[in-house]
Amino acid sequence: MPDTWRLLITPAAQGAWNMAVDEAILEHVERGQALPTLRLYAWDPPCLSLGYAQPFAEVDRAALEREGWQVVRRPTGGRAILHTDELTYAVIGPASDPRLSGSVLESYRRLSQALIRALQELGVTVQVQEETPPGGTPANPVCFEVPSAYEITVSGKKLIGSAQARRREGVLQHGSLPLYGDLTRITRGLRFPNEEARQEAARRLRQRAITLEEALGHRLEWEEAAQAFVRAFEQTFDLHFLIADLQPSERQRAAALAAEKYAHPSWLERL
Repeated sequence: MPDTWRLLITPAAQGAWNMAVDEAILEHVERGQALPTLRLYAWDPPCLSLGYAQPFAEVDRAALEREGWQVVRRPTGGRAILHTDELTYAVIGPASDPRLSGSVLESYRRLSQALIRALQELGVTVQVQEETPPGGTPANPVCFEVPSAYEITVSGKKLIGSAQARRREGVLQHGSLPLYGDLTRITRGLRFPNEEARQEAARRLRQRAITLEEALGHRLEWEEAAQAFVRAFEQTFDLHFLIADLQPSERQRAAALAAEKYAHPSWLERL
């Protein structure tokens, strides 16, 4: 009999709210107050997200203001991502769940099976980066430049970037599938020694990352990609999804986390 998980498809929202919702769900799951959850969402306005341990000095705050972009720090690791024109997924469940148990890489590998199935259903021929390439975390601020272990690539170019936070009782993995648009836009919101270095970063990014539209040769809308994710998780992990909304207590906690943590300089600029 399939396990029951909750499916949340939430409206596009600001960066601090999106990160606060993921953490609020994680807290509730840890306490047994919420079902394991697949959340699918988007960002409005565009938002640059930094990894948990990424220096804030890599952000060009003035450039973000000119572009109308926000900035937030994730509770998960990795490097910077510009969230726009994308589908974001979050898988949140107890650390004891067999789909999420074990090490980071073990759970990455399991969850990647559903991501691969979703992309295959959409018509993409994908590969999995089995190991982090030698020197695989270069001294650059851009997440999509180098695939980490068990991330999804197309012809060697990174298509889905994911990051994970593990606690004693719960696991959060969220990731980004760029649907279309210019991936090199992110370089406009980051600091580089000079314009030549910025252009070189953009050139490398074009060589090493890809959007779903580029992989397919045509554009798919958010809703179509989201439904493929839902079906893939159902089939890969033998799940029954209960379509639901945030609980009032989750919404209340997310509002507090957004104000006190994710939109607050003490968290955003802590490094």
